[in-house]
Amino acid sequence: VQLVESGGGLVLAGGSLRLSCAASGRTFSNSRMGWFRQAPGKQREFVAASTRIGGSEYYLDSVKGRFTISRDNAGKMVFLQMNGLKPEDTAVYYCAAGAVEPGSPRYTEPLGYRYWGQGTQVTVSS
Repeated sequence: VQLVESGGGLVLAGGSLRLSCAASGRTFSNSRMGWFRQAPGKQREFVAASTRIGGSEYYLDSVKGRFTISRDNAGKMVFLQMNGLKPEDTAVYYCAAGAVEPGSPRYTEPLGYRYWGQGTQVTVSS
């Protein structure tokens, strides 16, 4: 299984970016997909998650109302629409998919995901 992120870049504060993550090797229609981020010198942080297509969504409090997670119907893509970006959103953003333990409620924890992408850099300048 491979996850490949794209869509990162440099943007001014208040701007928008849309991250994409493409999965190959299996589909995740009935499994979790999510986004995490890691800023320099900090631990990896949960951003957003989708439990399954048509399922529940979770967001980091600081991104609620600004970021939106979405998925394609084939279960191979997950997106993160990021609006109103702030300098504190600067980080490497990682796509994650699949449960380490089926049915685990750890949707907002890195340990809850089995597969990871390599990350895409998002830089927000003030």
